Amino acid sequence: MKGGRILLLLVCSGVITLGVFAAGPPTCPADLGGKCSGSGEWEGEFFPGIPKIKYEGPSSKNPLAFKWYNAEEEILGKKMKDWMRFSIAFWHTFRGTGGDPFGAPTKYWPWEDGTNSLAMAKRRMRANFEFLEKIGVDRWCFHDRDIAPDGETLEESNRNLDEVVALAKELQGTKIRPLWGTAQLFMHPRYMHGGATSSEVGVYAYAAAQVKKAMEVTHYLGGENYVFWGGREGYQSLLNTDMERELDHLGRFCEAAVAYKKKIGFNGTLLIEPKPQEPTKHQYDWDAATTANFLRKYGLIGEFKLNIECNHATLSGHSCHHELETARINGLLGNIDANTGDPQIGWDTDQFMTDISEATMVMLSVIRNGGLAPGGFNFDAKLRRESTEVEDIFLAHISGMDTLARGLRSAAKLIQDGSLAELVRKRYQSFDTEIGAQIEAGKGDFETLEKLAIKWGEPKVPSAKQELAEMIFQSAL
Repeated sequence: MKGGRILLLLVCSGVITLGVFAAGPPTCPADLGGKCSGSGEWEGEFFPGIPKIKYEGPSSKNPLAFKWYNAEEEILGKKMKDWMRFSIAFWHTFRGTGGDPFGAPTKYWPWEDGTNSLAMAKRRMRANFEFLEKIGVDRWCFHDRDIAPDGETLEESNRNLDEVVALAKELQGTKIRPLWGTAQLFMHPRYMHGGATSSEVGVYAYAAAQVKKAMEVTHYLGGENYVFWGGREGYQSLLNTDMERELDHLGRFCEAAVAYKKKIGFNGTLLIEPKPQEPTKHQYDWDAATTANFLRKYGLIGEFKLNIECNHATLSGHSCHHELETARINGLLGNIDANTGDPQIGWDTDQFMTDISEATMVMLSVIRNGGLAPGGFNFDAKLRRESTEVEDIFLAHISGMDTLARGLRSAAKLIQDGSLAELVRKRYQSFDTEIGAQIEAGKGDFETLEKLAIKWGEPKVPSAKQELAEMIFQSAL
């Protein structure tokens, strides 16, 4: 949408300063062809001039069209839409402002009125569902406080949430549902020391109450999963931290969540999203392996899976592929937050994934996992600060969806070709023997292996064929 047209959409607000609405109630329709209503609610489209996004193929020059993502196309026996199960992140898409520690917000969407009122929350929700319909995605994700304003009390916050959720339920119909919901336990000052790991029992209780309500509304909306991201569940210094006690509290919190999930009949998967740091110096669910160990220690294997975010993987010193494989081989891969970071920047930039090589490795893990259902790909990604037009929201998601779709096509090509799998098989073929089978069955005792080492002499170690593996991989892109 051109900047001039955006300004025209704002004329009914009466005062325009740097594109920001006055704080009073809006009376202007979302599109130039609509009519102002007496209630001040938007009428017509939120995204005028933008059609429903369709697949046009790789040769298309239309930026508002998919080049690689063809929802109904079958690949390896499953439709693309079923491999992907795409979801839109409400917080980045409709609450992102472009602000950063060094600058003010840069995004002023035409439907915003500058408030965090219930009326504004409902308007954002309507915009969300129009976007879902036009982009062709039938899942969305949310934090409780992103979709409804915080109240003066917990009871008021819950009433606000109920009111917005009732509208979301109506707008969803029968085809759309949340991929997952969660509680925002990191922004309010009460959570400065964490929620489940806070040193204050009152905060722990408040966090439990907030998760209880968020789980209830996720269940009510037909959500398929529920996520725990512990952005402040960690420490800044060990000098004033009882780490053992905090981890025990976190374990008990997760146990209580499992119990309540079962009590209300919520059949969705509980997911933990690992991240090493930011905003804390050290976050307790540092990476997939650390989180898997936490789940084992507290008897939660079988109750939780992992939501792997690619940018979090790189912050922990791993590739996204590594984290996905770690989760997968432990039976814990449940969902993927589809984004990426910048290799030159050391923080969580939440960019849309555009690297075909990275997307192909991601999709190899997804295929090996048999898919992600009831999880999927959530676009936990945001527009760059400098992207300020409404159309950019569509362009970013189209690019991200096409990148993963192209990765799926490349991964399928690798699997169908079989050369990479054969190279890996040959590399380990010495274990496809009687003694190899005994070792893998836990029957390779040291005395027997010592005798074989003496009998065989110095082992001959073959090439790993790393360069050949990379050539095979690149040929599929």
